[in-house]
Amino acid sequence: MSENAPTREVVDPAEQKTEEQEDWKSFGWFLVKLVIVVLIFRTFFFTSFNIPSESMMPRLLVGDYMFAQKWSYGYSRYSLPFNVDMGNGRIFDTLPEHGDIAIFKHPIDKTDYIKRVIGLPGDSVQMVDGVLHLNGNAVPKERIEDFVLPVRPGGRCYDGRFAMQLDDGTPACRYPQFRETLPNGVSYNVLDLGIVGVDNTAPVIIPEGHVFMMGDNRDNSQDSRRASVAGGWVGLVPTENLVAEATFMYWSTDGNAEWVKPWTWFTAARWSRMFRGI
Repeated sequence: MSENAPTREVVDPAEQKTEEQEDWKSFGWFLVKLVIVVLIFRTFFFTSFNIPSESMMPRLLVGDYMFAQKWSYGYSRYSLPFNVDMGNGRIFDTLPEHGDIAIFKHPIDKTDYIKRVIGLPGDSVQMVDGVLHLNGNAVPKERIEDFVLPVRPGGRCYDGRFAMQLDDGTPACRYPQFRETLPNGVSYNVLDLGIVGVDNTAPVIIPEGHVFMMGDNRDNSQDSRRASVAGGWVGLVPTENLVAEATFMYWSTDGNAEWVKPWTWFTAARWSRMFRGI
């Protein structure tokens, strides 16, 4: 036999088994640490939310996915996992600002809703012929270009008079759009589809510990303009029910994706709406 012939290293089966066990232990600890980090992240910093309805059009569309920061308004049992009782209702309590888009729990059935903060404690809120009045003053409302949106699969326009077709024949909706500016300078677009029942309301003084919420799609939003009803109108929302402030859009889809057709995951994506603040 040649003196330079290669030798084969003999591995002790017991030693190999020990190394495999250590690898599994390391992987297990990695998973534990990952779960802990995710729990801390979801508990104290951000939550994820997707838009299920048209009540916040034109800013938020069905199929939008976003992150919302929890520390903006403090923490209560509604913003923490497992409904942990905070004792005095809320810690690090901070009121939202006029114009914030906030996620909150419905006062009765505790489902998640998302609307814009219009009135804070002490404010007077009233609708007069579709114009928002805050503390007795009409909020400026400027007519701008119509909002045009392709119809999602299985969807339809709010009313037939808003239906249209794009140049390529795609069914779409065209809604009257306005620019509204609150006294603190926060400006946003709203949709006004005509005069409906909640376009004229009595003035409401917001009591301590509550906020007045409205959807930007004014005639297609069940918000604080009527008393709370399970599964519907939210009425005045206790500040304890605030969950998080909507802050960042990370994904959006027009509803045309199919799981069995992976390429549609990309063709259905609304790229222009992603990776932007709210």
